[in-house]
Amino acid sequence: MSRRRQRRTTATLESPELVGPSAMPGLAYRPQQALTGVAGGWNDWLPTAARVALALVFLWFGLHELLQPHLWTGYVPVLSPTSSLATIAVLGHGWLLTMLGVALLAGISSRAAALIGAVLMAEILIALGAHGVTDIVIRDLGVFGLALGVAAQPQHRLVVTR
Repeated sequence: MSRRRQRRTTATLESPELVGPSAMPGLAYRPQQALTGVAGGWNDWLPTAARVALALVFLWFGLHELLQPHLWTGYVPVLSPTSSLATIAVLGHGWLLTMLGVALLAGISSRAAALIGAVLMAEILIALGAHGVTDIVIRDLGVFGLALGVAAQPQHRLVVTR
C-alpha cells in the first residue's frame, strides 16, 4: 500500500484531507456536514416537516368546514349562526383553507400559501381573541406561529420550482 493511500484510509476529522477547501475540489467545506452526515441531517428536513404539518392542519379544518359547515357558523362574527350568509362564509373559508393545505402539501408556492394562511390565522385570532383567551385561541396562536415560520423559511425540500 502506498504512503498516500495509507494516509487517506486513516484520515480523521483533524486530517488536512478533511478540513480544508482542498478536501474535495469543487465542493465547499461545511463543518456541520461532517457532524450530521452527507445528507445534511435533520436540519434540511425541518422546514419541510413544518410545511407538511401546517398543510395537514389546514386540510383538516378546511375539509371539516366544507363537510359540516353548520358546526362552524357560530364562529362567524356579527352574523347569526343560523343565517345562510354565515354558512356561505364558512364554506368560503373552508375552501380557502383546503386550497392552502393542498398547495403546502404539494410544495406549490409554499411560502406564499403559508403567508396567506398566517393572515387567515391572524383574522381568526382577532375575531376569537376579542372574547377572551381560550384554549382555541392558544391553539390558533400556535398555528399562526407555524405559518409564519414556514413563510419565513427560504428553502424547503420537495417543492415545485420554476
